[in-house]
Amino acid sequence: MSWGVLLCLLVFLLSGCSSSAGTASTTAAAQGNEGTTDTGAARIVATTVAITEIADALQLDLVGKPTSTKQLPERYKDVPDVGNPMSPDMEKVLSLAPTDILSVTTLQYDLEPKFKGLNINAEFLNFESLTNMEKEITKLGARFDRAEQAKAVNSKLQSKVAQIKHQVAGKPSPKVLILLGVPGSYLVATENSYIGDLVKIAGGTNIVQGENVEYLASNTEYLQQSNPDIILRAAHGMPEEVVQMFDEEFKTNDIWKHFNAVQTGHVYDLPEPLFGTTASLSADQALDELVKMLYPAQ
Repeated sequence: MSWGVLLCLLVFLLSGCSSSAGTASTTAAAQGNEGTTDTGAARIVATTVAITEIADALQLDLVGKPTSTKQLPERYKDVPDVGNPMSPDMEKVLSLAPTDILSVTTLQYDLEPKFKGLNINAEFLNFESLTNMEKEITKLGARFDRAEQAKAVNSKLQSKVAQIKHQVAGKPSPKVLILLGVPGSYLVATENSYIGDLVKIAGGTNIVQGENVEYLASNTEYLQQSNPDIILRAAHGMPEEVVQMFDEEFKTNDIWKHFNAVQTGHVYDLPEPLFGTTASLSADQALDELVKMLYPAQ
């Protein structure tokens, strides 16, 4: 399977699909990317779970939230759904007369043309690393008069990072292979992926170095030569099916038994609620779990 097909499949499975419709006319949403700075007049649509959780932490009201099987903050229980992150219902979004529509940069390539086609200027937040997410939280706090709340959220995250770095200081850095599974295949996550960023914070060394992209196609012979100490398997989109795929691959493909991580039993499946493909406020819990995996004998 080609890299292009894999990437398209990954995006589809991570976000699902839903119909987008509409010939609706331009509304207040057709503002500049900076949206509104008048907190009282703000009508915010959050299109991802991570953004919704951050909005809750900043004590912001929403007029639209993503459709998700995950439990969203209680304060938004009566807020209308606008569809899944990859394919928001554009007609529904427009009907809410939003001033600010928030998505993430990992979906920008697919979503921006759709928004622009309806004269909607959505904003795409960079959650590709923990540091980038903190910067976006600071910006949101400044825009919506929630600077103190933003500072508190970021302080908590920064304290956790400092604690983790102190906890692993002086320990040998384990070599880590991160696999991101989609039904039928899997990709290798680089340092530029969010999970790769967490591994770096936790003191691990990604076996893939010097790449600018987040994910690469897998080459098991090359991976085996790098001989990782730890293998992390992330299953997204259809977690149960992907875990089964990984188990079958590791059982039937003879090359895996030669990996040091497999021989020592240091292969771990990452729970999706904690380890998403973009940063979230679950990062503090994810880091705690990651340290246990990277340093299993300590």
